[in-house]
Amino acid sequence: MPSFRNKRHVRHSAAEMFDLVADVERYPEFVPLCESLHVRRRVASGEGVDILVADMSVAYKMFRESFTSRVTLDRPRLSIVVEYLDGPFSRLENRWTFRPQEDGSCDVEFFISYEFRSRTLGLLMGAMFDAAFRRFAQAFEERADAVYGVGKLAER
Repeated sequence: MPSFRNKRHVRHSAAEMFDLVADVERYPEFVPLCESLHVRRRVASGEGVDILVADMSVAYKMFRESFTSRVTLDRPRLSIVVEYLDGPFSRLENRWTFRPQEDGSCDVEFFISYEFRSRTLGLLMGAMFDAAFRRFAQAFEERADAVYGVGKLAER
């Protein structure tokens, strides 16, 4: 089963990076392959935890697929968990963890594991997904620089 794990040190705070990743409606603006994202439902379950159900469409050349997932935004633990609900996968699991550092920066940990329902679709889209996941961390870091500023850490 394909999986990808990345740990990246970024100059922005854990809270800033959490907010950036939690702002899923903005993904089509900067996330590789993300064509659209629609939040169906958002529920504040209390104590800083929000749960949302979202539909995401990914596209590359002639390929286009949509899937639905449940996203748990756990602000107190600075973690985001994505659980697959419906679409072309037989399984998809995605986790983000944001670890604050003493200098105000943070370490961002990204993990995704997935398996397509169709073996043919897996062969056709698997390499494309792998390449996109390798660019995810960089895309989020570049977005953070654009939103929060490049010299943020130096100013603290």
